[in-house]
Amino acid sequence: MTHEQIEGRLNFLRTCERLKDVLRSGYTSSGRQESTAEHSWRLSLMAMLFMDQLGDVDSTKVLALCLVHDLGEALGGDVPAPEQLAGGSKDDVERRDLMTICEPLDAAMRAQIVGWWEEYVQAATPEARAVKALDKLETLLQHTQGLNPPDFDYAFNLSYGRQYTDAIPLLRAVREQIDEATRARLA
Repeated sequence: MTHEQIEGRLNFLRTCERLKDVLRSGYTSSGRQESTAEHSWRLSLMAMLFMDQLGDVDSTKVLALCLVHDLGEALGGDVPAPEQLAGGSKDDVERRDLMTICEPLDAAMRAQIVGWWEEYVQAATPEARAVKALDKLETLLQHTQGLNPPDFDYAFNLSYGRQYTDAIPLLRAVREQIDEATRARLA
């Protein structure tokens, strides 16, 4: 690896560090807004914990998809799910920002990261469909344990991402338990 390739990868990491400051609409159990980096970390942990039950998937690819799925938010921030429009431009904006973030990378690494991100967005493979479902489940789980404001919309969670979570039997079962916790928060 050349000096320039190393520097490019370090610059990529420097930009991705911004994800630590990108705040999401969910809150931690202490009442602090969650960051995108924290969400991506726990999504990766969740994937690792359920990997043995996801069937014939490439575990390395699953973890890579978890890590890259929200990288574009480092520049443009997070758009909460209730504010996303069906067929909206969220993916276009995130792709543009991802391309900017990946500029310092060597061509092969840039193509790999962008390819993983596109695979996730398109839910093109069993790995991507599993990560899409897990992404929704991690968000829902955080909403059930966060110290959220009084006007937090828990009802939205009962339908959010169901097309992904219901498509995989194990994750449908996980969803059922998280939905129970959501209903408890609604009560």
